[in-house]
Amino acid sequence: MPNQTTPPDQVDVRGPRFTAWVTTAVLVAALLVSAVSAHAAAVVLGVQAVVFAVGALGGPRKHPYGRVFAAVVAPRLSPVTEREPVPPLKFAQLVGVVFAVLGCVGFATGLATLGLAATALALVAAFLNAAFGICLGCRLYPLVTRFRTTASPA
Repeated sequence: MPNQTTPPDQVDVRGPRFTAWVTTAVLVAALLVSAVSAHAAAVVLGVQAVVFAVGALGGPRKHPYGRVFAAVVAPRLSPVTEREPVPPLKFAQLVGVVFAVLGCVGFATGLATLGLAATALALVAAFLNAAFGICLGCRLYPLVTRFRTTASPA
C-alpha cells in the first residue's frame, strides 16, 4: 500500500529501481535460457511481457515486482526522500511490453536474432535504470506526450 504521505501520482524512486533489478535478472535468465531452448526463452519473456503489461496498465503500485517492493523491501528502508511521477513509469513499462513481445515472438518463431536483439535492448534499458537511475522510457515520455499533444486536433 502507498505511504499516506506519498501523493497518488508519485512513487518512491527506490521502487522502480528495485523493479528494474528484478527485470534485469529475468532478462538475463531469458538470454541464458535461450542458449538451451528458444521456446523456453519465449516463455520466460512471455511472463515478463505480462508483468510489463500489468505495470503499464496499473502503474508501479499494481506492478508485481512493485508489490514485492512495497510489502517486503520498503518497510525496511528509511523514509522516502525522493519521488518520481507515475505516468512516465507506466510508459516505460509499455515500451518494455513491446520489446518483450518482440523477443518472445522472435524466440517462438525461430528468429533467434530478433529474440536476442529485443531481449538485449530491454536488458540494457532495465540495467541502466537499476544501476544508474536512467529510465530510457521515462526520458522518451516527454517527447511522446509533446507529439501526442501537437498531433491532436485543436
